[in-house]
Amino acid sequence: MTTITIPNILTVIRILLTPVFIIVTMKSLISFALLIFLIAALTDALDGFIARYFDQRSNLGAHLDPIADKMLLTSSFISLSVLMMIPNWLTVIVISRDIIILFGMAVCSVTQIKVTIKPSLISKMTTFFQLITILLILFQLNLEHIETTCFWLTAFLTIMSGLHYVYKGLMLLHGRTLS
Repeated sequence: MTTITIPNILTVIRILLTPVFIIVTMKSLISFALLIFLIAALTDALDGFIARYFDQRSNLGAHLDPIADKMLLTSSFISLSVLMMIPNWLTVIVISRDIIILFGMAVCSVTQIKVTIKPSLISKMTTFFQLITILLILFQLNLEHIETTCFWLTAFLTIMSGLHYVYKGLMLLHGRTLS
């Protein structure tokens, strides 16, 4: 039986904020979208801190947290891409990586390979830069060179992270342990 923890509640709040973010973004209420995104990002930081600091880690949280992150980030990239605030090619890269990871998890499940959900350092860096990219765009500072650099850096990290997970998945499928 899973107990309800504060980190899990914060993660559910982030999940519930995602459709609100999409709606306000599609209505071009960018300042409100920024506020919602900041609140969601704060819940992400808080749930991790509370889980570690107060030892409230749970199996449910280990599964829900990355789902909440993917929901928010994917929705953000799609919404801002539709509004032509983020290039379509970057959105395709971000979503493709997540689909590849989900496909890999499905293959592991079907082949009954146990996978421990623990994000790698490059995956954490990717998520961080994806968040920074969204925030930079939502702040609407119109810093073209910085935005372009951020787009390319986010794309590079997203691709490298995706390749890292493909490598890890192939090693798992071949029965090799990874450190």
